[in-house]
Amino acid sequence: MKIKEIIHITQATIYNCPDFEYEVQYGFCSDLMSDVLLNMNEYGDIALLISGLVNTQLIRTAEVLDLKAILVVRGKKPSIELINLAKENGIILLGTNMSAYKVCGELYKNNLAALF
Repeated sequence: MKIKEIIHITQATIYNCPDFEYEVQYGFCSDLMSDVLLNMNEYGDIALLISGLVNTQLIRTAEVLDLKAILVVRGKKPSIELINLAKENGIILLGTNMSAYKVCGELYKNNLAALF
């Protein structure tokens, strides 16, 4: 699924999006970065991380995994520092007012595979 489709489905705000055509094959939802590190190790470059976290650990975890796309849920707003860190690392950073549950359901309904 292309990032532009994810933006449309989730009515996302774009904080940083260097590539609207970037395509992900899986979605993974977690607020525990230890779970993200454990489960996304080999999928980082083809998966969307869905999370309610808005601290620098979110981007640092993405860096370690070569993760290219993050969607922040529940209307949480990333700081300028977080947005700039995403830009520096070429990470797509989006946000939505939807709950994690709703986002996962909508993306799955539109054929984005769940990672686990």
